[in-house]
Amino acid sequence: MPSAPHGRTAAPQEPTAPPAGPRVHHRPGVVLAVIVGCQLMIGLDTSVVTVALPDVRAGLGLSTGGLAWVQNSYMLAFGGLLLLGGRAGDVFGRRRAFTAGVVLFTAASLLAGFADAGWWLLTARAAQGVAAAVAAPSAMSLIATNFEGQARARALSVFSAVTGAGAAVGMLVGGVLTEAASWRLVFFVNVPVGIVLALLAPRVLAETPRRPGRFDAAGAAAATAGMTALVYALIRVGSDGWGDGRALAAFGAAAVLLAGFVAIEHRTARPLMPLWLLTGRDRAASYLCQLLLVGANFGAFFFCTLYLQQVLGYGPLAAGAAFLPFVGLQFATVRAAPRLLQRFGARVLVVAGMACALAGLLWLTRLSAGDGYAAGVLGPFMLMGAGGGLSIMPLNATILGSVGPADSGAASGVAQTMLWAGGSLGSAVMVTVFGSGHAGTAALMHDMDAAFATGAGFAAAALLVAVAVLRVER
Repeated sequence: MPSAPHGRTAAPQEPTAPPAGPRVHHRPGVVLAVIVGCQLMIGLDTSVVTVALPDVRAGLGLSTGGLAWVQNSYMLAFGGLLLLGGRAGDVFGRRRAFTAGVVLFTAASLLAGFADAGWWLLTARAAQGVAAAVAAPSAMSLIATNFEGQARARALSVFSAVTGAGAAVGMLVGGVLTEAASWRLVFFVNVPVGIVLALLAPRVLAETPRRPGRFDAAGAAAATAGMTALVYALIRVGSDGWGDGRALAAFGAAAVLLAGFVAIEHRTARPLMPLWLLTGRDRAASYLCQLLLVGANFGAFFFCTLYLQQVLGYGPLAAGAAFLPFVGLQFATVRAAPRLLQRFGARVLVVAGMACALAGLLWLTRLSAGDGYAAGVLGPFMLMGAGGGLSIMPLNATILGSVGPADSGAASGVAQTMLWAGGSLGSAVMVTVFGSGHAGTAALMHDMDAAFATGAGFAAAALLVAVAVLRVER
């Protein structure tokens, strides 16, 4: 087990044996399919509804503000509860937390599909976010529990590819389902998938030892309230700008609450998040690179969708299909990542990946209305897909490789927090730069290019961290 900072050894804890249950099947393919299936379902729902929003508005009569909260209610609950979800996996067992999250997510998806009023849909979306926050940290830590050695590296590569491509796949799936039938299918599609995952998880996943004891209630309250305030502030900034009073108040509340969380965690014997997880050169650099890279990509996806639909006139299906090169190249690149990692080391792969992502975003800053798909966004999609495939897996491997099994749930919770907080941060900053009320295509493209330049700034910062701070080799 890793030692705490400044030479202090973390207090030993006596895990209890997991309860007896069904025999675990040693079928790596099935085990991995269950884990990444959950991750894909969670990541897909961050964007699957995006291209369906016009149909949702028509079906439920939502206002513009209410329509924005179809997405925001999910992200608010998800981002606010991730640290608590990571700790729940440690306390109750990660397989148990994973299964409970999948069951709740499935039930919430069913309710969302049947929604006949705005409040109903928003409540169901928030419940989806709560469920995702419970399941996501355990999904990543179960990779460490169920795989070892090169098998773990290969599993992490697939997991990382699904994580990175989830938003793009969501747009494709959302376009297909909305154009073929109804916006309700973007929620109903989760139900059969969730049922299969919930039935398989107890049978194929190995349970982790539970770490019983006093639950850090004060830390949980401070972390949840602080993260919720931060995500809410980012959402308000994205819609109302940096001068919005509620956004500034939420930022202030988040700063106070998260500072209080750090103070609580420093004193408690069983912290929700051991603070030494944020120390260590390579681990801290990996967390920061994840936040910055995902921030750049999520914002870019939003504006690429805007370009495809508002400038090129694509429908939901065509706009979703336009992301296939990104998804395909990321999956192809990530399949080679374990071999490349063993040969070149994590630092080389991360630097190369960040450089590709930066090149793609810089290319997008030259986008014009007359470029079309092939000349305008195809090349950037391919560069960004290769960049994600090269970098996300080594970052996850560095994080999990730096902690012992007992702390993998907490480390995974922080990693997931960085991913989704990065997505909210990048989108909020880029939307604010983009502004509103564009008169004509020329003004639209000018501000869109400025937003892409902001995303390139995020990617450049990630590249700088990888070059100057990251030192892990193999």
